[in-house]
Amino acid sequence: QVQLVESGGGLVQAGDSLRLSCAGSGRTFNSLTLGWFRQAPGKEREFVATITWGGGSTVYADSVKGRFTISRDNAKNTVYVQMDSLKPADTAVYYCAATTKYLAMSSRDYAYWGQGTQVTVSS
Repeated sequence: QVQLVESGGGLVQAGDSLRLSCAGSGRTFNSLTLGWFRQAPGKEREFVATITWGGGSTVYADSVKGRFTISRDNAKNTVYVQMDSLKPADTAVYYCAATTKYLAMSSRDYAYWGQGTQVTVSS
């Protein structure tokens, strides 16, 4: 079993930066692919970014490419997403998730989820 807890959300202005963290527990954490997803009101949950267990490979959604950076520190059982040049369209609840599937981009492939953290970007 893997438990995930996100933190770092908040209210910022357009152009600002935020770093979200997701602390994991469970003895298999370091062997899992980790991902970030987001869900805006009235919209489906969408893929943001994913990173392999060793951190050597990453994939980003086109909407965040060049602005967001996913990373992980396996010694701390933590995955991060650095979000720069934030836009009002980035407003959503952000979730971290874990999967055994390599660089999965579909939410259906992720078995473990955090509770989410709200990010609000004002214009």
